[in-house]
Amino acid sequence: MPIRSRLTLFNALAIGVILLVLGVALFFFVREALLSSIENIVSSRARAAAQTVNSGGALDQSEMEQLTLDGVFVVVRDGDGQILTQTIDLPGSVEDLDTLWSQALESGQSAGGTIEIAEDTPAYLYAVPVGPTDSPARVVEAGQSYEGVHRTLETFGTVLVFVILGAFLLSVIGAYLMARRALSPVGAMAASARKITESDLSERLPVTNSEDEVGSLAATINGLLSRLEEAFTRQREALLRERRFVADASHELRTPLTTIEGYAEMLEEWALHDQETAQKSVSRIREESRRVREMVEGLLALARGDEGAPLKLESQDLGAVAAEVVGTARAVAGNKVAIEYSPPEHEIIATFDRTRIHQAISILLDNAIKYTPEGGAVRVEVREKDAWTEVAVSDTGVGIPKDQLPLIFERFYRVDDARTRGGAGLGLAIARQIIEAHGGRIEVSSEPGKGSTFILQIPHRSSAA
Repeated sequence: MPIRSRLTLFNALAIGVILLVLGVALFFFVREALLSSIENIVSSRARAAAQTVNSGGALDQSEMEQLTLDGVFVVVRDGDGQILTQTIDLPGSVEDLDTLWSQALESGQSAGGTIEIAEDTPAYLYAVPVGPTDSPARVVEAGQSYEGVHRTLETFGTVLVFVILGAFLLSVIGAYLMARRALSPVGAMAASARKITESDLSERLPVTNSEDEVGSLAATINGLLSRLEEAFTRQREALLRERRFVADASHELRTPLTTIEGYAEMLEEWALHDQETAQKSVSRIREESRRVREMVEGLLALARGDEGAPLKLESQDLGAVAAEVVGTARAVAGNKVAIEYSPPEHEIIATFDRTRIHQAISILLDNAIKYTPEGGAVRVEVREKDAWTEVAVSDTGVGIPKDQLPLIFERFYRVDDARTRGGAGLGLAIARQIIEAHGGRIEVSSEPGKGSTFILQIPHRSSAA
């Protein structure tokens, strides 16, 4: 059974039971009120008549008219139960069955009860004893038929039944319409959800009212879809990068391997007899072999980083590591480029993997030396900034165009021929991977023809695990 039908049925049953209980309770309340009203009127008229008799007077015509308003009748009896005065003629059977007068006379207390004054015509009768007077009257009775009450109750009951049925019918219709309106967004959500496929996650569920539960659910699912779309987009981009990476790696490896193969064939065929050519061939084979080895080591480093290789984190002086890298770079660069190092005024302590950070700084410094013309300068500075420790590497080299700055950290990416000087385009990708593994970042600014500045930033306490 659909949820809409179940909600309608439940609401209808609940409202039906409530209406039935309220209707029955109201009917009996009205019935009791009407019966009590008759009993109160009859008892008050009987006491009034008894008071008049007790005072030694007689019930004259005007008093009898007052006492018998609203269909009330009055009966006065002597000590033997004989009727002395009555406003209606009671059937003999009623006189025989009426024992309330004797109960009142014997107990000296008023007594009340129900009698039938005609077939299927009950009435309420109330008897009040009177004291010894000059009059023979000993008991005064007053009564009133329930016939009017019964007719009123029949009419009221009929109206009440129709009112309950009408209210029940309206409640069923209202419950159905309310359930349909409440669940209509669910149908719209289901229709929209059917349009969502793996290849197209741009569809979103309609949010009719963000403040109710259904709207909140739709908004939550839309947020989930957005995250899924972003995840699928990142996955597709990762697959594209992986394919591009494999293609680039194959291309980069093919070139030196082809060179090695060519020189090896030349040596095998004839160059061994030409010492100069043989020496040149061996040198080129060694150079290309070094390129392949560096490229393979770079690829392995990136692969380890992608797999989340653990870091050996220790609290240590970043300035000491930078000074060590600068010393090695000066020995390699010789007099080609001036390398300046500005040591910090005090130890700059941070938590990092010494080997990996040493590698990242070396990559930045090697790049700066490689792309700075002879006679240029490279400057290295270690400093603190807020919650970060920084190593800034600046050069006076060829610079990088602004539109290509976002791409320089891509694997195998090289800006142009001016910056293609024997590298495979993996260094900056490895450096960024190392820094991001420490919870840090690399910032770069550059101006073509004037040089570049790379700033390596890691937090004082790395959040990497």
